[in-house]
Formats: sequence, C-alpha cells, structure tokens
Amino acid sequence: MSSSTKTMGVLTVGALVLTTAYTVALGSNGWLWFGWVVLGLLTLGMIATRDS
Repeated sequence: MSSSTKTMGVLTVGALVLTTAYTVALGSNGWLWFGWVVLGLLTLGMIATRDS
C-alpha cells in the first residue's frame, strides 16, 4: 500500500472520529457526514486502483 493511500486512510478514520464527536457534542450535521462519505469513497477508490 502506498504512503498516499495510508495517509488517506488515516485522514478518513480521523475525520470519522471528529464527525462522530461533533455529532455527540453538538448534534448531527448532514454536511459533515456527507463530507465524510465523500472522503471515504475517495479513499476506497484509491485502495481499489492502487498499484500492486
């Protein structure tokens, strides 16, 4: 796995943790969850198309 794919994975997990914390503390924000889904899809795309 390339370093950029690992970095995207770490960012995605970190964004999930922050979005969840925000939701618990201040209530749900649809744009945050939408952004996290887009980031997750980009990460999955990078994993699916990485060089073996």
